[in-house]
Amino acid sequence: MANPFEKDPLPPCIVRWSGLTDRGRVRTNNEDAFLALAVDGHGVQYLGKIGEAPLGATDFIFAVSDGMGGANAGEFASRIAVDRIPRLVSRSFKASAMGLSSGFSDILAELFANIHNDLLHLGSSYEECAGMGATLSLGWLTPGWLYFAHVGDSRIYYLPRAGGITQLTHDHTHVGWLRRTGRINESEHRLHPARSSLQQVLGAGQQIIDPHIGAVGFEPGDRFLFCSDGLIDGLRDRRIEEAVRAPVPAVAELPVARRLVEEAVAASGRDNTTAVAVEILPAAGKPAPGT
Repeated sequence: MANPFEKDPLPPCIVRWSGLTDRGRVRTNNEDAFLALAVDGHGVQYLGKIGEAPLGATDFIFAVSDGMGGANAGEFASRIAVDRIPRLVSRSFKASAMGLSSGFSDILAELFANIHNDLLHLGSSYEECAGMGATLSLGWLTPGWLYFAHVGDSRIYYLPRAGGITQLTHDHTHVGWLRRTGRINESEHRLHPARSSLQQVLGAGQQIIDPHIGAVGFEPGDRFLFCSDGLIDGLRDRRIEEAVRAPVPAVAELPVARRLVEEAVAASGRDNTTAVAVEILPAAGKPAPGT
């Protein structure tokens, strides 16, 4: 698809990913779900939990969703959220081939609106689905750019090659707003009793959503992390960066997502915990171990 931003051509790159979800040590079921897709003009292909592939003719989509609702409705909601993505994305590519392409912002906004409406419809049609909803944090990886869309309090982080970690998405909570505006720090955010009170979610009887949509350019050596709030409950931002960039030797050979999820569950485990870790490697470069 045409890139709406001008940028110097990116050298050939390899995308490496790993994903893992765990119900944690308290919950009896897992209401988290994640997705990894390869996308081109011919359609979509589901990817495994661990792998790598060239970035160029093929784009990639990664997503994490955290469901909510009574009984098994939360598990159902997150699964619906990620299951709708391949069909809706495939339709966007077909429209592009017919000369009807629009910008990524429009495509992602439409995708989120459709998922939201599907969840609202199911919630109003079936008693067992009443009130069910889901967060969704999604990234569409194209050469040189990650386009993202987000609703809820799952997160997407950006870890540039030069160092540091940046939360790309906005937690759709009042406490998240307090953190973004500097009124509280990370420690106060983690301990705040209302930190999980969502102001936006897909479904759950809400009639209007306003997804956070954006884009970030990347270079070889950069990384992205998609995660549910269970991971955040166990690990601070600084510890996430350390576990990604400089793991202890005992776990250095493990996939990044497994390192993060296992450490977060050991540290907390009060919630379902999910991570999808993505690294951009130069095509001619030698992969770093354990990523």
